[in-house]
Amino acid sequence: MDKIKVIFKGVLYVVFTVFSVACAKEGGSAEDKKGDETNNLTAPYNDVNVQYEGRVDLKSQDGAYLYWPGTAVRMKFSGTGVKAILRDFSSNNDNYFQIIIDGSPRGKLKLDKTKRQYTLASNLGGGEHEVELFKINHMNAGYARGYSVFYGFDVIGDGEVLDAPSLKERKIEFYGNSITCGRSNEDNTGADSPASEYENNYLAYGAITARHFEAQYHCIAMSGIGMTVGYTDVIMPELYDRLNPLEGSRKWDFKKYVPDIVVINLLQNDASILNTPANNPSEFQKRWGGTQPTDQQLVTKYRSFISTIRQKYPQAHIICTLGSMNAVTFKEGRYADIIEDAVDGMDDDKVYVHLFAYKGTSGHPNVSEHREMANSLISFIEENITW
Repeated sequence: MDKIKVIFKGVLYVVFTVFSVACAKEGGSAEDKKGDETNNLTAPYNDVNVQYEGRVDLKSQDGAYLYWPGTAVRMKFSGTGVKAILRDFSSNNDNYFQIIIDGSPRGKLKLDKTKRQYTLASNLGGGEHEVELFKINHMNAGYARGYSVFYGFDVIGDGEVLDAPSLKERKIEFYGNSITCGRSNEDNTGADSPASEYENNYLAYGAITARHFEAQYHCIAMSGIGMTVGYTDVIMPELYDRLNPLEGSRKWDFKKYVPDIVVINLLQNDASILNTPANNPSEFQKRWGGTQPTDQQLVTKYRSFISTIRQKYPQAHIICTLGSMNAVTFKEGRYADIIEDAVDGMDDDKVYVHLFAYKGTSGHPNVSEHREMANSLISFIEENITW
């Protein structure tokens, strides 16, 4: 069950602080350095050759504010290594980034609450290289997990910054809950832990799908969120247009990123609470007045959100999904039917339904199950959409 509490207390877990660059030949180090080195950076955060992917706040005077899972920062350079300066703004310094060098994952970086310099790669072979930092955790008040700030890259040795890599032509965007975040997908113990070290959006079905199609990737997702009711104090129709997921006043400019395909995977949390209102009685009361909604009420609200997305992206293909957790099986497929009915009533041949098969195991999908979801979605797109 995709369940969180609005205030996360009393959970103790071991936080791994190991940062590794997993290639002995290239000798990546765990060296870090406290202090403000931003005045001497080869490529500060606002350098024209530093490229971003995702909803990033660049209006600050000091750094790039990274909120959403799947947000990426990349740069091309010549030289034997590269460093970066970052800072985490979480109560538990709880954010991780996937380090990617020349297209290959090289380990995770766990941020510190102190502004710090990190060596991402060293002892690389000569020539051109590309570095990418990919945010693998989502921002969530219930987990006391905040945002991260990127201040810039620093090329090691006599190297230099090269022209920014070309942006991929295709664009895809995902709206979802903890499944889409990748919550617990690297927890192989069966405990389904919400701890940050077990969540990896880089290995979630959305990111896998985007890489398959060589597409730009935006991920608007939060653990516990629903379409009409959930375990958070916001629902997706209230969250979808935010720049910062925890701040409602600052809105995203939808003209900055117009996807070819939008994938929506919601209703898991709605199903959980509507089936058992005691799971979150306050939100059930707030959203539905303590009364069970009819199927038609749910259809109307689901269709309303799809219509909102259509208004933002008049030409996009919109894929409405559900799964691969147990909501696809609840009440003889009630929630799958709600999605089907909502889409059928829209008379829009660019809105589709694609249901993921129930994974048949407890907890959130693991990495293997995310790959199965990605393969299913990839096949659906290849068979139904030209982009």
